[in-house]
Amino acid sequence: MPTWLKVVLIIGGLVIVLIVAAVITGVYVARKYGPGLMEAGKQTVGEGGEYGRRTDNEGCLNEAVARQGRSEGFTDIIKNNIFLRACLESSRPTPAFCDSVPRQMEFVKGAQWQLQQCKHYGLTPEKQCGQLFQQVQQFCEQRRRTPAGDADEGDAPPPPAVLPAR
Repeated sequence: MPTWLKVVLIIGGLVIVLIVAAVITGVYVARKYGPGLMEAGKQTVGEGGEYGRRTDNEGCLNEAVARQGRSEGFTDIIKNNIFLRACLESSRPTPAFCDSVPRQMEFVKGAQWQLQQCKHYGLTPEKQCGQLFQQVQQFCEQRRRTPAGDADEGDAPPPPAVLPAR
């Protein structure tokens, strides 16, 4: 057997072993930590929704910024992003809240806006503040697509019936 074939077989075998180990590890982590993470996510969504029902969009952002400043790790930052999105969805509209927010597809303008907002609110890049303002961009983009006064998706009338062609 040529040397190159031995090398290829050894490398291929190692890749297969690494893939199997990664799958086993992934399944283990999902079973062990998945239910707790799901429960924490549901709790955070509920907390954000409840807070949002008592305030407006600006109030949600101010609370999320305060929480972001106190966050102590990656998990806190993720939970805060979830909190902000749930809060914005259930809060009262703030006039002109989305007026200066760039669209999501405006990548350069969006990144510059995120940095400006981080500085404005006194957040550092270590706190992943750009992710926080991405939530605002996503919320405003969704709001632009669904003009005020339109029925919610659940309240929309059913589509017209399609008659068979003759």
